[in-house]
Amino acid sequence: MGIYRSEIADLRKNIEDNIGQKIIIKESPGKRSKPQEKSATIENVYHSYFRVKFDGVDRVGSYNYTDLFTRSVEVSMYNGENYEPLVQPQLEVKRVKHEPEAIIENS
Repeated sequence: MGIYRSEIADLRKNIEDNIGQKIIIKESPGKRSKPQEKSATIENVYHSYFRVKFDGVDRVGSYNYTDLFTRSVEVSMYNGENYEPLVQPQLEVKRVKHEPEAIIENS
């Protein structure tokens, strides 16, 4: 399984089009910990990550686009009425069939 550059570029463009938009970020700090939700605003977009400013505190955070693909971080955007999950391209899984090797006997 792999993440393609075009998929990251599409996701980056989607986030870039929404700079200044309110979002909710859900991240899990560990296996046994409860996911934490934080409200924030998209502040800036860079080549491999994006930066947000958290609401209610004077703090910023940054997240990699790959974190969204691996679902270690989930982002929901405010559409004017409610929050909807950020639509992400589905990863294409390519499976390669392994053919059994021919047995060559030396006579």
